Amino acid sequence: MTLAADRRFMAAAIALSERGRAQTGANPNVGCLIVQHSHVIGRGWTQLNGRPHAEAMALAQAGDAAKGATAYVTLEPCAHESARGPTCADSLIASGIARVVIALTDPDPRTNGAGIARLQAAGIDVELGLGAEAARRAMAGWLMLQQHGRPLVTLKLATSLDGCIALDNGESQWITSEAARAHGHLERARSNMILVGRGTVDADAPRLDVRLAGLEARSPLRAVLTRRAAPEGWQAFKSPEDICTRADAQYLMVEGGAETASAFLTAGLVDRLLIYRAPILIGRGKACLADIGLHRLADAHGQWQLVDRRPLGKDQFELYERA
Repeated sequence: MTLAADRRFMAAAIALSERGRAQTGANPNVGCLIVQHSHVIGRGWTQLNGRPHAEAMALAQAGDAAKGATAYVTLEPCAHESARGPTCADSLIASGIARVVIALTDPDPRTNGAGIARLQAAGIDVELGLGAEAARRAMAGWLMLQQHGRPLVTLKLATSLDGCIALDNGESQWITSEAARAHGHLERARSNMILVGRGTVDADAPRLDVRLAGLEARSPLRAVLTRRAAPEGWQAFKSPEDICTRADAQYLMVEGGAETASAFLTAGLVDRLLIYRAPILIGRGKACLADIGLHRLADAHGQWQLVDRRPLGKDQFELYERA
């Protein structure tokens, strides 16, 4: 297999892994592709609540044809025993797979390196690191939880050109276009939990669901930043630190308003910025942010890197990640 082919198949496995984002419970959203003679014979991604694993799904599709094939896996196959099924390392060995290309090692101490060692001990050729950066981004929520004990936090801001999220009288529907709002709903579907401040709950009674055909069932849990009791059907958290230590989520989306957004930025707990910018000027309106504790302009530089930019209808979308 050429390096170009390896890269192509690993990219496809990473794309498959995105299907399980925010749907795999405590498990990582892994993708797996099984290839024989340059033909894909098995595809898999971690299923709802974590089972079956990606490798199990792909091997079931490949059947006996997996013997002598190459498996492309976005995360090191698990090697720790579970009552829910055999380890993926053992399943790959039993299938007769000849080669396994892995993007990332598993940081879970129950597997870390053990899956690779078991494959190699069985005579399987193992290659590690191909597509690592893309795989890391695809599993960023699970990796954040493993390494830092908190969800990956995405802050969404929909603003005018001059950084306002509403008129001075509070009117905010709609600043951005239908295309931008649809993209925002797609991001909701890729999140476990969505959070707003108490002022937003009281003023707007937001539904915070996913209103895209076919994805309605992927609406995230609803949370509110407040020291008061949560409305029925919502979870209450007192502070950004509180939600980051207590929330049962890999992916947390914060939708504002300004005080809530600023609280997360001040706490240093925002990992991604989604900015939807409409081609309008508001002037005296409600700013998208309040005080974030910045005292020197020099400290504002070098904090964020642009990783995506595209038009959405008449609006402009930008995705930034913390540098």
